[in-house]
Amino acid sequence: MKLSIIIPVYNEINTIELIVDKINKQKLINKEIIIVDDCSTDGTTILLKNKIFKKVSKVIYHKKNLGKGAAIKSAKNIITGDIVIIQDADLEYDPKDYNSLIKPIKDNQFKVVYGSRVLGKKRYSLNNFTSIYRVFFNQILTMLSNLFNNQQLTDAHTCYKVFSKEVFNNIDLKENDFSFCPEITTKISLKNIKIKEIPISYYGRSYKEGKKINILDGFKAIIVLFKYRFLR
Repeated sequence: MKLSIIIPVYNEINTIELIVDKINKQKLINKEIIIVDDCSTDGTTILLKNKIFKKVSKVIYHKKNLGKGAAIKSAKNIITGDIVIIQDADLEYDPKDYNSLIKPIKDNQFKVVYGSRVLGKKRYSLNNFTSIYRVFFNQILTMLSNLFNNQQLTDAHTCYKVFSKEVFNNIDLKENDFSFCPEITTKISLKNIKIKEIPISYYGRSYKEGKKINILDGFKAIIVLFKYRFLR
């Protein structure tokens, strides 16, 4: 089986090459890497064009900054793998977890797998989540997601979302920003597809280090959950 790895990137000049190198070290996986540069302004685009493009399968360049969801939609049109995973361009998530994440799909046990940052842990670690506010909102958003979607997830807003190509292609994505997460989780629920969670490593970064998602994205996630559950 081939794994399609989608990497949305916006202003990650300090980490994009490092994460690509980490992915390429996963030698036991047949893979393609698709980077979508969401109109970076910090030199990331130049680095991609001059060097990193040689290390990946495809780079797509947005002419305008459209958001994470838009980047995923652009990559969605060209994937050739049997399994699809979303990978952030920073170093918060570790590709060493790929094998455990794709195994339930390779074994035909599940069609969707989420990598949980909290499953199997006794409590949230501020060393990983960096802020008590992030812990609070992650818990609240996951609880609301479970309530609306009749699921029992521990970490609904994880980056590591893994899909069989069949499931991924059959979901009509609309959201352009971080609301991709609640949108796709809700649409998976509407299709009555069970999500398997696998514990993963997580090394959260602060806003000073480049973290982009904020409290407004949290409030929008609630609106998006409601929209796709009740206003479809």
